[in-house]
Amino acid sequence: MKAIVYHEYGSPDVLRLKEVDTPVPNDNEVLVRVHAASINSWDWDMVRGKPYIIRMWGLFKPKCKIPGADIAGRVEAVGESVTKFQPGDAVFGDLCNSGWGGYAEYVCVEENSLALKSSEMSFEEAAAYPQAGVMALQGIRDKGKIKPGHQVLINGAGGGVGTFAVQLAKYYGAEVTAVDSSDKLELAASIGADHTIDYKKEDFVQNGRKYDLILDPVANRSIYEYKQSLTSTGKFVMVGGTGKSIIQSMVLGPLLSESNGKKLGILAHEPNKDLNFLTDLFEKDVVKPVIDKVFPLNKIQEAFRYYASGNHIGKVVISV
Repeated sequence: MKAIVYHEYGSPDVLRLKEVDTPVPNDNEVLVRVHAASINSWDWDMVRGKPYIIRMWGLFKPKCKIPGADIAGRVEAVGESVTKFQPGDAVFGDLCNSGWGGYAEYVCVEENSLALKSSEMSFEEAAAYPQAGVMALQGIRDKGKIKPGHQVLINGAGGGVGTFAVQLAKYYGAEVTAVDSSDKLELAASIGADHTIDYKKEDFVQNGRKYDLILDPVANRSIYEYKQSLTSTGKFVMVGGTGKSIIQSMVLGPLLSESNGKKLGILAHEPNKDLNFLTDLFEKDVVKPVIDKVFPLNKIQEAFRYYASGNHIGKVVISV
């Protein structure tokens, strides 16, 4: 089979399209013929080996030789103990707890890392969902404890997590402020944002407004600045960011949180937990993935360069 392989951390140039053996599923695994995959910030971090906390999956070189977390495809074969799926099922899921390996024609996946794809979803749409959609939902609903009427700010609203978060916050009845570059704000408004801020022209931590929830996939500010932008019972939820901001949120977040007031912390992502709920919202036309571009597998280097530029709106998808 064809697969994207890498043996060292670095730029997109380290990614190579190679012929490798087709994997064989273990008893608890499903062999999936991959139709589409997508790029998340974790995938880019895994390729470049930064921030260094990502090197828990390989200190000096990557342990997972085939990257890629989000996939959508069809079941080709199942292991003896698999009960949820059978050959021919259309499935999708996040492989970050199942060995990665999504940028390939076939991948073996633990059955608990998959869900049935809606017949109304294309494979490209399904591949855009798992990691970004689940992170947005768990950050908004579970960690953020969103309520109708809440003032919610999403920093990085034009990215993968951000575009899902805007739609989910509106679904839960919040008033949403989207922060991003000017070229992404029209899209943010079109999917539900009530207010938009061009971060190059206005600093949301300096404008005096307070928010009940700040969800941040970018996390490029000091945690003290986030705290000053919260209401007395507001919550800051970090979803992604630099190594420095991750450590700051993990260490200082609990210390700066107040017993009956402001809460600051980082999302403990539970992969694939809510895929069926997100599928239901898709079928109700409430939440849809925003897909910027679709690249073929043999253009993976170009796809990652585009993703790394930060110019994409929503998700970048790989057609296998």
